Amino acid sequence: MSRLLTKHCQPCEGSVQPFTREEAQTLLNQEIQEWCLNETATEINRAYKFKNYYETMAFVNGIAWIAHQEDHHPNLEISYCRCLVRYCTHAINGLSENDFICAARVDALLLPPQGIAVCKP
Repeated sequence: MSRLLTKHCQPCEGSVQPFTREEAQTLLNQEIQEWCLNETATEINRAYKFKNYYETMAFVNGIAWIAHQEDHHPNLEISYCRCLVRYCTHAINGLSENDFICAARVDALLLPPQGIAVCKP
């Protein structure tokens, strides 16, 4: 489990410096490997694929709940069976720990519940 899941977003209305490319890349490598850093190191993103529209929208509703709970909101691009999630802390025009906390929480939406074995056919 990512250590980021034990944290919650903190307000940072310009009082926090954005992560450097190196800091962001370290967190990506250690905590949320499947996310990508954009060219300017100001955003992380990940595309998720689903079987159908219903699954896509259920996932999007989960993201909306996380955004409400953490008061940190992603940019979303939604289609029939795909959702692109992009995080950036707009108040600092770059990445903060809040972006990584929320990304870890979004990833956790797709994890099987703990204590239940998942069998592959």
